[in-house]
Amino acid sequence: MEKQEVKKSVKREPAAGRRKFLKTAAAAAGAATVATIGFPMVSRAETTIIKMQGAWGAKDIFNEMAEDYVKRVNEMAGGRLKIQYLLSGAVVKSFQVMDAVNKGVLDAGHQVAVYWYGKSKVASLFGTGPVFGQNAHQGLAWMYYGGGLELYQELLEALGLNIVGFFCMPMPTQPLGWFKNPIEKSEDMKGLKYRTVGLAADLMQEMGVKVTQLPGGEIVPALERGVIEAFEYNNPTSDRSFGAQDVSKVYMLGSYHQAAEFFEVIFNKTKYDALADEQKAILRYSAEAASSDNFWKGQDRYSADLQWLKNEAGVKVYRTPKGVMEDQLKAWDTVLPELEKDPFFAKVVKSYKEFAHRVAYYELMNAADYKLAYDHYFPGELGF
Repeated sequence: MEKQEVKKSVKREPAAGRRKFLKTAAAAAGAATVATIGFPMVSRAETTIIKMQGAWGAKDIFNEMAEDYVKRVNEMAGGRLKIQYLLSGAVVKSFQVMDAVNKGVLDAGHQVAVYWYGKSKVASLFGTGPVFGQNAHQGLAWMYYGGGLELYQELLEALGLNIVGFFCMPMPTQPLGWFKNPIEKSEDMKGLKYRTVGLAADLMQEMGVKVTQLPGGEIVPALERGVIEAFEYNNPTSDRSFGAQDVSKVYMLGSYHQAAEFFEVIFNKTKYDALADEQKAILRYSAEAASSDNFWKGQDRYSADLQWLKNEAGVKVYRTPKGVMEDQLKAWDTVLPELEKDPFFAKVVKSYKEFAHRVAYYELMNAADYKLAYDHYFPGELGF
């Protein structure tokens, strides 16, 4: 009897009413789920455009690496953030990218810090400074875990630069470069008109070399006009791309002038600060992702193009003699004390050197002798 009374007391909702209720509840649950996992309640139709220019020519692998960074940002941003990438010279020349981004003429740039070394020689320490035993991987470790990024930001603020920057791509050691004749000793370089950039210019001048600082795209024309007689740029692929093998047949590998460089990706700070937090994260983490991809690509392409230069283009490839590299270290010992009269320069060097001391000790004590293994399986190929 009680069960029958309870049954009669329940009112049945019309079918249409129930469907409406369920539809509304599902929509509310969906909105709650979106909010729970952190998606912002912003229209997906809104797209923030960032105009970025690289410091690289169209044929340079560095331009391709800049595009790899842009690709990662654009694909991860889901249409809410998009980088429009421009080649060097589209708006400004290579050495003018920092000024253009600082002033807001460009929103962003892809370059190396040494390209604005004219504002402060400290800039060169973020990629083209002295080597205390560390490589470029360990240089990036210093940037992100050893205080380098904080010192970099301190420099930007001291210079009044409205910039936020990230770093990526631990570059392999840059070759001593291209010459008319093999370099057997340091004296062979004295008086040569030679292209390099940044603190490497100070180093080479200390070794008696006549230095001209030029971006990559101007190297071969300068060589053809006699402005320079020898030069370095960065790697076999870039060198091949602008035709180094057509104007020189001697390629010297190994040097301490730029042995731990990496890319600098910069943004106008006003533009950057206006972005949502997740967009800022995409810009930073894309640099980290591109860093690995750029290095892997470089290992493949640099090694293949070195073999092409050697076997197809008739280039004679030599290892820079140990005595020349020892003289480079002695030259750094002369150059640095003068530059360290600037307290901030000294502060950055001290931080970098202390970090390098610790991490290079671990690396060198622990690393296998890779040359020993190479010589075992490919005897006689290296020649040193």
